[in-house]
Amino acid sequence: MKRLIGAWLLGLLCATAHAAQDRQVFGFAAPASIDAPDVPAVMRDLAERVLPVYQDENTDRYLANLSALQWADSNYKAAQDTRRTLRERRADGPLDGQALLFDVYARARTVEATGSATFAQAFTQSFHELVGTLDDLDASAVTNSLERPPPPFRDAWRQALDRARGKTSIELPEATALIRAYFAYEAYRQLAPLAATLGADEDRRRYAVDDDVRIATPAGIAIHARIVRPKRAAAKLPTLLEFTLMPSPADARVSAAHGYVGVVAYTRGKFGTPDGAVVPFRYDGVDARAVIRWIAKQPWSDGRVGMYGDDYAGFAAWAATKSLPNALKAIATFEPLAPGISFPMQGHIFVNEALRWATVHARAGAAPADADDDARWQALDRQWYESGRPYRDLAPMAGLPRSVFRDWLHHPSYDHYWQRTGPFEKEFARIGIPVLTIAGCDTGGALHFYREHLRYRPAADHTLLLRPCDAAPATPIDVQTLRYQWFDHVFKNAAKPALLADRVNYRMPGTSEWRHVPSLAAMANGMLKLYPAMPAVAAGGAKSAAPATITQTVDLADRGDAAQAPPGDDVPARDGLKFSSEAFPQAVEVGGIVGGELDFIINKYDVDLDLTLYEQHADGRWLRIAEPHRFRASYARDDVDRHLLKAGVRQKLAFTSGRIAAHRLAAGSRLVAVLAVDKRRDRQINYGAGNDVSVESIADAKVPVEIRWYGDSHLDIPVRR
Repeated sequence: MKRLIGAWLLGLLCATAHAAQDRQVFGFAAPASIDAPDVPAVMRDLAERVLPVYQDENTDRYLANLSALQWADSNYKAAQDTRRTLRERRADGPLDGQALLFDVYARARTVEATGSATFAQAFTQSFHELVGTLDDLDASAVTNSLERPPPPFRDAWRQALDRARGKTSIELPEATALIRAYFAYEAYRQLAPLAATLGADEDRRRYAVDDDVRIATPAGIAIHARIVRPKRAAAKLPTLLEFTLMPSPADARVSAAHGYVGVVAYTRGKFGTPDGAVVPFRYDGVDARAVIRWIAKQPWSDGRVGMYGDDYAGFAAWAATKSLPNALKAIATFEPLAPGISFPMQGHIFVNEALRWATVHARAGAAPADADDDARWQALDRQWYESGRPYRDLAPMAGLPRSVFRDWLHHPSYDHYWQRTGPFEKEFARIGIPVLTIAGCDTGGALHFYREHLRYRPAADHTLLLRPCDAAPATPIDVQTLRYQWFDHVFKNAAKPALLADRVNYRMPGTSEWRHVPSLAAMANGMLKLYPAMPAVAAGGAKSAAPATITQTVDLADRGDAAQAPPGDDVPARDGLKFSSEAFPQAVEVGGIVGGELDFIINKYDVDLDLTLYEQHADGRWLRIAEPHRFRASYARDDVDRHLLKAGVRQKLAFTSGRIAAHRLAAGSRLVAVLAVDKRRDRQINYGAGNDVSVESIADAKVPVEIRWYGDSHLDIPVRR
């Protein structure tokens, strides 16, 4: 849901970027803040000047922007009429719950302006009149949109104002985007006090809802759950379960709207126990299985349960399969966390974000008031980095000496602590149910579960969909809709979604073409070997008899970069060993998992490395084409057991990336990979002393890291030509 909101906000700010043919400019002085007293007058003045000249060849976009301009100009009746016209144009298409809410909002403001009713009264009446005519599925879409929190819209409005701040004028596209962000923020700000009541009213009318179910487990722990059943159902139904520690009251309703019993159950300790009782990952598998067995015994259950979830809930679905319950018939996950693999570390390198996550989620009560204060956490990153203190001191420096984060630091390997959270090795072989895994920009957890499942059960009914992260001109994937289509295929004998035609399904970024192949390896039809750039000749032009080498030196004690922001996507992250192809005479696709073998001598017992792939265009522009693969060298060959490097000895290290790369490089471009020593203020620093990295400090950095790379080092890049 957060990703859907983020995508909409991006569209909100960018939709009018090409609206005007002419470059009209309007004088504008941004208000001091988003809620300053002069905001309505300033925005009304801007709308009055934009309205007479605003045009757009895209009729739907024109009407949406026009209604916001009319609303800002206080012409609510005109805004209502414009939105009615827009709704009529879209009558034959899928319902847009958010657009319909804006329709109701415009109507309520019109009624309020007449003085015949308050806004709350007018909106409540209009909402029930309009939503009451919809079926459960469409009504659920509207109610879900209603319950979206205002903060994302507040942030979009603030960002739009910030872009205009300090200027004396803005052009027409920016003006229309600004007014539309203002409209969305004001609408949701006024709807927020009504959302819970209106949503509950619709739930009571359409569903049998129990918000306070307590499900006993063999351990004597009561799991809190919400159950929503469609009232119109005449027979027993399959159940869709989300097991999570994130509040998600709407999800059970959405399942019920799709003709299932919807259940959302929460991690033990999340409700009704003192703060600090939540232990993420540890008990979710056994507790989820207890909930599944309970569901199967209920009079409304047909004995079949499917599990789904994003992020943490995706992990919980996998955790339940560690000892597969008979009633669990399918799981569908999106970007699932893989504890000990993708979180709280990446490539066995702990990330500071995990401490913040634990502060927010590893507790029974509400998160601290400053948990969402980005500035506070960034200041902590820098304070720790500049201090040179051991990584184990990070939590105490944040005032969290007893954080579960400190427990995690004792388990940098994929040891029994993490193995018991979900299926491990041969336990994957027993998972014979249908599985759908959807991976987004971060493929780490999804790739782990997919590869391990196929490794131990090669014929597993496991479908993988790679959702692209680029902004190509293609229809975005509605993960939720696709998931329910897939569950309908499993539980109701509906056709399998066309997007899931084969085991691996992906759209090549930069194109609108979807591919369907039987394996990750089939994404490519060849392998490109990249070697590091090395000196080829000795002095005088004669070829050197000695093997070509290049030396990389990194001073881990240097804190001169403490104030620098993390590197972006448009330039190589930092100096490092560069691997580069020749310019491709025609377009080439990278698709699959990158691996390689490094040949080197190092003066330390360990090192953390960062491998990032880039496209270097013919004109010199850089584009990062995949999330960096960061890994600790001592775990490259084995996630469970650590193998330290041999200081001062030439050695080879084979590795395989924990991420999927997919990108089409244009003709004339080069593929460039940068391998660098990982040293950042927002994650653990490996000083190479060979100890537990969490206890190492800047005192272990008296001698800089020195790596002599040999020319035999190479990367294996899967490509399709």
